Amino acid sequence: MNAPRPGASRLGSALAFATLTGVSGAAFADAERLETELRSLFGGYGNVEIGDVSSAMLRSRVTAKDFVFESEEGERLLIDSYEVSGDYDSPDEVTLKGVRIEDSLTELMLMSAERIVLGKPSRAVFPLDDSLAPDEVRIGSLAIDGIVIDLASEIAEDMFYGTPFTSSQGRMTIEQVRGQSLAHDGIGMLELTGVAGSGEDLDEFGSGSFTLASLRFEGLTGLDVDGEEQLNSLILRDLAIESDQLVGSLELLDVDGDFSDGQGGVRIEGFHMDLARMIEMAPEDERTQLRMASNVLTDGTGELRLDAAFLGSWKEGSEHSVLVSDSRIELHDALRLMLDINLPVVLPGGMEPADVFADAGSLQAATLLGGDIRLSLANQGLFGRLATLGAAMEGVTEAQYVEQARTQAQGFGMMFGPQVQSVLMGLVELLEGAAEELDISITLPSESNMATYMVDPLGLPDKLSMKVETR
Repeated sequence: MNAPRPGASRLGSALAFATLTGVSGAAFADAERLETELRSLFGGYGNVEIGDVSSAMLRSRVTAKDFVFESEEGERLLIDSYEVSGDYDSPDEVTLKGVRIEDSLTELMLMSAERIVLGKPSRAVFPLDDSLAPDEVRIGSLAIDGIVIDLASEIAEDMFYGTPFTSSQGRMTIEQVRGQSLAHDGIGMLELTGVAGSGEDLDEFGSGSFTLASLRFEGLTGLDVDGEEQLNSLILRDLAIESDQLVGSLELLDVDGDFSDGQGGVRIEGFHMDLARMIEMAPEDERTQLRMASNVLTDGTGELRLDAAFLGSWKEGSEHSVLVSDSRIELHDALRLMLDINLPVVLPGGMEPADVFADAGSLQAATLLGGDIRLSLANQGLFGRLATLGAAMEGVTEAQYVEQARTQAQGFGMMFGPQVQSVLMGLVELLEGAAEELDISITLPSESNMATYMVDPLGLPDKLSMKVETR
């Protein structure tokens, strides 16, 4: 084995020393920058204290501990540690641990978070003034754990401006917040999980509590331009509210606002309202009328349950396209409503299918090549209860009440034509129990446009082919 050349070990030591010295100098400079930027973060509007600032040379990390800011307005911000990992000018991650905002006079906690992690932020420290241009503020990913918010604080009022939580008294907790691609003009994804709160004066909800399993939205764009906001997807799961104004729950709200793939819409599952409990909490002079309405809608159970879907899709063809809409509403133990639309359409140049779903008014400029619309109404007890209630309020028998409705339907038919009359007579059959379902099928002419129908809505029956059936 060859012996090391003379001076080799001394050269290696010198290189190692030079390398470590360079790293140490850069790390020391980063520590100074972090301390300076944290001290100037609030622009002199209070007093800043930092317990210690240190750097880890081999792991490219600089940490400030025991940060305390006392504002002139009486609020105190405390951060146990503020850690910047990676290149200071382009950090891999910024982590804040033990974040708390307190009232410095009472030492009551206004807001806290166990941990905040910013992945790939555009800066190590974001100034709170307007010194940065909007496009200079970017965060690749966001993770926040263990949030607690005092709803009576000014912080909560700013955060929840325009919501029922503004100017309320109470407390909210959020287990986790996760986000991706956050910028001034849009958010790639943001999700809240494990949300719970209780309070007083929650606007129209009154006083009470709520829980929310998760709320996630994706593809929020246009935030920098009023009126241009668009949302690709929103999913809400397991919301429950119990207050002195509202008692109810919702299993799922699924909004697909991205029609670029040819389909989208809204689904509602497991919507429930406890009308019986809400009536008990209503003013006494309103309870009688509310009970009557509840009995009609719920067959006396006081439990209102609803599922619904409003879905649309777009099928491209060589010469024209087809707009398909499939909507369903089921009010359990009351009625089921189904609406199916199938419209062959030629869009004007420059208009995309997504434009039609985003703004139905844009369909006025399209050419309709016929098509059909089917509306189906199934009675699940509602119409019978309406007849009973109507008869009681009129002081007549149910048979007399139905006969009055039949006479009125015939009168309207004489005014608006036989097609309108057939629809109204179908409703009367549901009312008297002679039928359980009403189907209305409409066929459009071979070529028309939406504006034609909107100019003279009363003349629609003469422009369309309509078939009404009961069974």
